[in-house]
Amino acid sequence: MRDRLSAVAAWGAAGLVLAAFAWLIGDVLWRGLPGLSWQFLVSAPADAGRAGGIAPILLATVWILAIAIGTALPLGLATAVWLAEFGHRQPRLQGHVNHALDVLAGVPSIVFGLFGNAFFAVTLGLGFSILSGGLTLACMALPILVRVTGAGLQAVPAELRQGAAACGLTQWTTLSRLLLPAALPALLAGTLLGIGRALAETAALIFTSGYVDRYPGSVFDSARALSVHIYDLAMNVPGGERNGYASALVLVALILCINLATHALARGWQRSMS
Repeated sequence: MRDRLSAVAAWGAAGLVLAAFAWLIGDVLWRGLPGLSWQFLVSAPADAGRAGGIAPILLATVWILAIAIGTALPLGLATAVWLAEFGHRQPRLQGHVNHALDVLAGVPSIVFGLFGNAFFAVTLGLGFSILSGGLTLACMALPILVRVTGAGLQAVPAELRQGAAACGLTQWTTLSRLLLPAALPALLAGTLLGIGRALAETAALIFTSGYVDRYPGSVFDSARALSVHIYDLAMNVPGGERNGYASALVLVALILCINLATHALARGWQRSMS
């Protein structure tokens, strides 16, 4: 009886999650599809976003995301490898790094935005720019990426390391040819979680990348991200709901495309390592 109740509870929880996801996607599709068109994707906003499209905003979002992931991925992977494979040699430093990651993971996005504004925009002189926004989002994605990837590396069976040592493999060979491919699902999950958080942020980008909706000429220009555009249409622009939902649909589609591309790259990496 207890096993049956546990199974029912588990299926019920899964069903609730699936229902919430279906409702969210269905609502975005229902309200966003009427405003979505090719012209919407390739034209600039007009009339405060009520008309026109999202071409410059989409371009700025891709640049910000590329900077964030390009910065966070190597730093996060290196930190996770150090914590999982070498940190035990310096337990005090390892404990401090773990504590810092736990604190950073719980910091609100607006605090990251204020930090990014003070450090990247003012201290480093980058101003309100795509580069400031991307680097700020990289700081936000790092704790998730490091934690998930580190957990994946620690979950690799110790027998794999012992077998590699018995075969005389170097530590670098063991790491690159055995441990990282084995921990690839965790690295993939951490990357996707970091991408998801980066794409969804609004407060951090208002203080760093800026609010303007023109075409950016370089990463040093101020630009509006897609999440900021959706917020502005929903909260500050009467009559902007139609384009706001269409922009939200594009954001969801962008996340889906990134997920599919990441899975394809991961499968290719696994095949090359085998």
